[in-house]
Amino acid sequence: MKLFDVYPLYDVTPVSAKGIEVWDDTGQKYWDFYGGHAVISIGHTHPHYVKRIKDQLDKIAFYSNSIQNPIQEELAEKLGELSDCEAYDLFMCNSGAEANENALKMASFHTGKSKVIAFTNSFHGRTSAAVAVTDNPSINAPINKQQAVTFLPLNDFDAFEKAIASDEYCAVILEAIQGVGGLDEPTTEFYQFIAEKCKTHHVVLIADEVQSGYGRSGKFFAFQHHGIQPDIISIAKGMGNGFPVGGILIHESFKPSYGLLGTTFGGNHLACAASLAVLEVLESEGLTKNADELGTYFRKKAQEIPEIKNVKGRGLMIGLEFDFEVADLRKKLIYDQHIFTGSAKNKKLLRFLPALNITKEHVDLFFEALKKALK
Repeated sequence: MKLFDVYPLYDVTPVSAKGIEVWDDTGQKYWDFYGGHAVISIGHTHPHYVKRIKDQLDKIAFYSNSIQNPIQEELAEKLGELSDCEAYDLFMCNSGAEANENALKMASFHTGKSKVIAFTNSFHGRTSAAVAVTDNPSINAPINKQQAVTFLPLNDFDAFEKAIASDEYCAVILEAIQGVGGLDEPTTEFYQFIAEKCKTHHVVLIADEVQSGYGRSGKFFAFQHHGIQPDIISIAKGMGNGFPVGGILIHESFKPSYGLLGTTFGGNHLACAASLAVLEVLESEGLTKNADELGTYFRKKAQEIPEIKNVKGRGLMIGLEFDFEVADLRKKLIYDQHIFTGSAKNKKLLRFLPALNITKEHVDLFFEALKKALK
């Protein structure tokens, strides 16, 4: 048997890692400024994270959600405290796509409707309803296209008001900073307009924080830059620092019932241990503040390079826009400078999604390497 060939792969085989340093099978060291799609939030093999998981593994790794699991309750309490979202309940699952599936399902249950408003260049996952609200026809199979979705431009007040006034919608789903789409953002005025209209028309507002959450934007959640309160918040990626985990925060105004949502693996003991470790490190090392400060420093350093035409994003969810496509630049960075970076739907954008505990020295190192790669 061979692997189903769906990934274009760089010729690099990582075998060990620490912090943002990664070593391949030849002993070559790389600097990871991409974090595997923003997953590595507290650095590879952080000692507290490793200890938490090892200690839990010695006790119990898994049982289903048919029994008491106090670690889930501990995680929910800690997450509510650090995120300032104590008015929400936590439902755990295994990935960002699954989080958005459950968010959309809850919205449909809550309203009795099925149509969704999403936005141009959105990315919410690759499964069922999550991929249907993703603005990429090439990854939507006919079975996904059965979903009723209206895609609107970001920051178009008139188009949004006209659509939502039809009273056909169960949900609006929105990334406060678009990840794969290219780091475009709603304005504060537009996000607040969406929140107001959702309340007026009894439409569920879903904040997709799968990539932008967990301190990455310089606040715990990126929607908090805009002073709004979503009905449901989807989370994953940086939540587990590499352990597969996701979830949704559901506002306490939604009432649960047995069987409404369910999962086999979601919220298992190891997933909770990993997630608690991440929160503990975020708090003890002040990583949300560090992301905010390093994002400002990153923008300052970018001004030194004339080839950079624009800097997009917030905190350590940030990108550099050039007047040329960056595929070859990414290859030079990885093969010549030994640096991992990311791409986007915008082919002229180089994405930067490192662990949140990087330093100014790491940013300096990145820009020195970038200067060499641009020669």
